[in-house]
Amino acid sequence: MSEKKIKVAIVGLGFGKEFIPIYQRHPYCSSVAICTRNEITLDKVRGEFNIPKEDCFTNFNDILGRRDIDAIHIVTPIPLHAEQTIASLEAEKHTACTVPMATSIEEIKAIVKAQKKSGKQYMMMETAVYTREFLLVKDLYEKGELGSISFLRGAHYQNMEGWPGYWKGLPPMWYATHAVSPLFALVDARPVKVHCFGSGRVREELVEPYGNQYRFETAVFKLNKDDLAAEVSRFLFQTSRQYTESFNVYGEKMSFEWQQIETEFPVLFKGEETIRIKDVPDRQDLLPKEVAMFTKRGVYDEENAHLSFVQGSGHGGSHPHLVHEFLSSIVEGRKTYIDVVTSAYWTAAGLCAHQSAMNDGKEIVLPVFENI
Repeated sequence: MSEKKIKVAIVGLGFGKEFIPIYQRHPYCSSVAICTRNEITLDKVRGEFNIPKEDCFTNFNDILGRRDIDAIHIVTPIPLHAEQTIASLEAEKHTACTVPMATSIEEIKAIVKAQKKSGKQYMMMETAVYTREFLLVKDLYEKGELGSISFLRGAHYQNMEGWPGYWKGLPPMWYATHAVSPLFALVDARPVKVHCFGSGRVREELVEPYGNQYRFETAVFKLNKDDLAAEVSRFLFQTSRQYTESFNVYGEKMSFEWQQIETEFPVLFKGEETIRIKDVPDRQDLLPKEVAMFTKRGVYDEENAHLSFVQGSGHGGSHPHLVHEFLSSIVEGRKTYIDVVTSAYWTAAGLCAHQSAMNDGKEIVLPVFENI
């Protein structure tokens, strides 16, 4: 175990609060600072987690000037992600950011440039590639048990009515990383081009904020590996369906399908044989013992449960895996698993898909981010 310790500032204390005790207990973290504009929330969280007053901030810019803070974990509203990420990297802080990375191709390119110039780590904190289900299927694939892959399918169904104002009318594919990332990550491929169609018109007041007219968007991506294609579907409004973040993988020897409803079980198919996976392994063995318990519980009690636990079972136990990967990459001096270029493709996939939908399914070729 490395003796190097990282001081991390968490910005945004809604969902961000979930990560405080994970960092505090992680052997690579020296201490945690927190930041939110709401002073009442700041004081409450400070008391709950025994954080020194000098490590509590209401202004994001004040963190940037603190030389003792090594890394910033951004968990703020989507419209702030790009601006704050770039500012963090320019301040020479290792930077993690919740999804999506940005909301335009121009912002993505600016983040890639800022990361390369700073030389600091960047990681988009994508939960879907650290869920129990993904880790199981990844293990099967790497062992050759799926055989060659024929097709991949992802979906993220979620009704965002009543969420904070910036969600109002958000184009479904702008927030597609939960659906696309397991597909691209499993086969280690990137999207090359996309056709996408919208379906069903949203209410007029939902069109105005972003110009999106569709309730539902469905895309087909061409990947740069093994002649593969992947299908992804998203909705955010006016569609009746239980929440799900899911992926299906169809292989030559074996296929995996996510359950249709939360109380059912995922399924493996071996030819015509159906195997219901009643106990997906919890991969605490991949984590330091100090944070392993956080795959199964969060910091919220039953009366104050964050929606990531009410909807989605706490993102499949992914939170401590994300923290461990981010801190480990810094200590070990290597790229994160979800590095800046990978994050760029996973985010741009959805942005380009929406562009296609707004142009009647026109083919959109994704930018190449490696040489920016």
